[in-house]
Amino acid sequence: MRKVVGTGAKSDRMPQEMEPTSDVHGMDAGTLDVAIVGAGPAGLFAAERLSTQGYGVVVFERMPSPARKLLMAGRGGLNLTHSEPLDVFLRRYRPQQPLLLRMLRAFPSDALVSWIEGLGIATYIGSSGRIFPTAMKASPLLRAWLNRLTRQGVQLRPDHTLVSLTPVGHAPAADAPGAPAIGMAFARKGAQSVRVKARAVLLAMGGASWPRLGSDGTWVSLLGAHGIDFTPLAPANAGLLVPWSRYLTERFAGTPLKRMALSADGTRFAGEVIVTRTGLEGTPAYTAGPLVREALARADGAPVRVSLDLRPDLSVEDLTRRLSKPRGKQSMSNHLRKVAGLPPLAIALLREPWAAAENGGLAVSPDGLATAPEVLAARIKALPLPVTGIAGLERAISTAGGVAWSAVDDNLMAKALPGVFLAGEMLDWEAPTGGYLLQGCFATGAAAADGIGRFLVASAAVEGIS
Repeated sequence: MRKVVGTGAKSDRMPQEMEPTSDVHGMDAGTLDVAIVGAGPAGLFAAERLSTQGYGVVVFERMPSPARKLLMAGRGGLNLTHSEPLDVFLRRYRPQQPLLLRMLRAFPSDALVSWIEGLGIATYIGSSGRIFPTAMKASPLLRAWLNRLTRQGVQLRPDHTLVSLTPVGHAPAADAPGAPAIGMAFARKGAQSVRVKARAVLLAMGGASWPRLGSDGTWVSLLGAHGIDFTPLAPANAGLLVPWSRYLTERFAGTPLKRMALSADGTRFAGEVIVTRTGLEGTPAYTAGPLVREALARADGAPVRVSLDLRPDLSVEDLTRRLSKPRGKQSMSNHLRKVAGLPPLAIALLREPWAAAENGGLAVSPDGLATAPEVLAARIKALPLPVTGIAGLERAISTAGGVAWSAVDDNLMAKALPGVFLAGEMLDWEAPTGGYLLQGCFATGAAAADGIGRFLVASAAVEGIS
């Protein structure tokens, strides 16, 4: 099998400064072993696994540098994966697709941690069970990873945008004359387009969230032209849209609400959220997103209701007892702060006009809220919020939807395009933040690489027989 010559990039360069390999002139004349489109975690991990098997691998990336979304995630500490038991871990993924779960079992979190530490990157488990690199950023990991790929002969082609994908029947290959090939055309900004043939292709082009980082979902029309089914792309791990009053947004936008729990469709999510000008951000809001999205679809454009428990550590009875204490001449706000332990933001949420209207039509007076302790306690424990939508893909952390599982075989090869494989967020799965997203990308990248290896071996055997 052919081995592609490496770039010899210097190890002290930052990942975004890595020099790409020079253009291959006359590429039309030859056939690559493997072409990977997308230099994110799924694509790069597949490139590593395939190059260790001796295959020549070229990675094409539309952006000027690789793994931009990974570097962006690293600004928040780079949550790599999660340490919880595997059976609990697997329940975080939607849909509960057997093939996806099998891939996650084959490459679980401890395998990812072992691989990361093999790059010389130390990790630690946080108090929440999430796993991070001790450096709390992505650049050292990516630098070490790209250096390894360079040593293994993987070539990087930045600024290459895939514009067409076409089966071309049979084309010569190094050790399997007449092996099937896939033709691709890439557009390049300010340069001549490039045409490539490869014995196998992996598409790992991401979803459609944060499109300025390179993943914009334009592959949907490209694959749709080949009859590949997909679930429409939608924002995942995105903020919930709530119609706050002007007072609340002007006074509290950007303020965290700690020690709370959000309930949606009968499921409860504890943690911390941040009130923004348009609604709620944070892990509980993101994790509730799939349920809210389904409820919005059923509501056909009408708002759907979620609720906040502003004191999850206290029962309604406890709060009623506390709120029954005489407040004397102090304002209701001070009373709520002292006896119920509510911060100013929580008190402001209780004052929202729609909250009062939805909870028995309680009046809001200049002094504060309704004085009936049992009614106020019930509202603190289940404050209704009307959610009108989910924030768009341009700021969503990840993407729901993608290529349907029915459209790929057990090796993640597209049934309608033999020789073309898919991995990462292009597939129809979603998961909450907390390390599950990266784990899913690595696991599907590993599975696609193994599938490509089996495909190439089988192709070579068939061609040898013929």
